[in-house]
Amino acid sequence: MQLVFASNNKNKILEIQSMLPETIKILSLEDIGCIEDIPETAATLEGNAILKANYVTDKYGYDCFADDTGLEVESLNGEPGVYSARYAGEQRNAEDNMNKLLEALSDQTNRKAQFKTVIALNINGKQHLFTGIASGTITLEKAGNQGFGYDPIFQPEEYEETFAQLALEIKNKISHRGKATQQLIHFLKEQN
Repeated sequence: MQLVFASNNKNKILEIQSMLPETIKILSLEDIGCIEDIPETAATLEGNAILKANYVTDKYGYDCFADDTGLEVESLNGEPGVYSARYAGEQRNAEDNMNKLLEALSDQTNRKAQFKTVIALNINGKQHLFTGIASGTITLEKAGNQGFGYDPIFQPEEYEETFAQLALEIKNKISHRGKATQQLIHFLKEQN
């Protein structure tokens, strides 16, 4: 089975491909010749995942899945949320985003946060949604060099390390994307 993952983020593609059985081959947007930026104009993570999946299915005709992920910080009323990738501006720079978040939390004692991933799957003319959540806290400073995005400042519950310090196999089991992807994989296996 071939499925398009509506992303050109090589880190995310590797992370998800490593969790899938060999019978499922992931194609990136680049693989199908989609070089345009797919608009992410929805007000929710679910909405953006649906927009991206529908764009590929409608324009290119592929069965496809797309995800959107946000980091939701309790004391910031759920920010940065749907704006996580561009929290510090349209340049979408992870260092800038982390620095802005750490600054916003500098006088906060409540550092509870959660990562949320929503995957929209378009397959056989139907759409299915899968959601994964990883709860934790925002650390006082960056630690680790694995992963990407906010991983160096997110410490998942029951762990002493940040996502950026954990081995990929461990992160895949406990992360928001890992949980949503496990639901996706379970669903796809039932289809075969």
